[in-house]
Amino acid sequence: MQDAIITFPLLGDLALDIPRFFTIFGFRIHFYGLMLGLGLVVGAIYAMKRAPEFGFTRDNILDFLLFAIPAALIFSRLYYVAFNWHTVSGDPLRIITGVRDGGLTIYGVVFGAVLGVWICSRVKKLDFWSFTDLGALGLLIGQAIGRWGNFINRELFGRVTDMPWRMGLTAGGETLYVHPTFLYESLWNTLGLILLHIYSKKVGRKYKGQLFVFYLGWYGLGRTWVEALRDPSQNMFLGPIPINMAIAIACVVGAIVVNVIMSRKKQAA
Repeated sequence: MQDAIITFPLLGDLALDIPRFFTIFGFRIHFYGLMLGLGLVVGAIYAMKRAPEFGFTRDNILDFLLFAIPAALIFSRLYYVAFNWHTVSGDPLRIITGVRDGGLTIYGVVFGAVLGVWICSRVKKLDFWSFTDLGALGLLIGQAIGRWGNFINRELFGRVTDMPWRMGLTAGGETLYVHPTFLYESLWNTLGLILLHIYSKKVGRKYKGQLFVFYLGWYGLGRTWVEALRDPSQNMFLGPIPINMAIAIACVVGAIVVNVIMSRKKQAA
């Protein structure tokens, strides 16, 4: 499906044949990577503009990124390989050399970025939880934009559907109509960004780390719904349910529990 023609019945006769990459001086530049890079840049710009509200400078944001980005990439790759060991079995070096063939995961990015931020906060003597709050807003921006890389790659689409907003993938003379789950997740993250932006501006944090907790709950809720719509062939399973769905549910439950505990502590103080 990687070279399928993309159509949307709601948009009439529009047919998209988007290349997945272009070449410069013999080097392949993938649009997927460009979308991830664009998400990172826009998220960083947003974080820099709001940095003073959270007690940081713009230089602090750059410091955090220098620690968070490498950690995010490493953990993202390790997370994928851990549940897809067959992709590197017999050639462990492919854990590194196989990155350009795909195999990055959003949960690995989040876990790695949080670890990188924690290390940076310790080294630079900065407030870890305040940055997770600001970082959560940047993550939502990055994820909302980055998901369009999946659209260009014709991957992580949903189950077959006849919904009016279905996406058509035409290859080999046959058309498969599926849920555009990349679009669902992008819109969900955009809505989450708007809500958290307004909340942080109008209400403010009741405790440090609250926006990050809300992010985990919001993203986990949306991801649970998206995973339920996703084609099983697009998922990694551990037992009867997709791994990503299990983690998403854990994020929702954990966010609710932590928020209740922290809110009660704040009221009692």
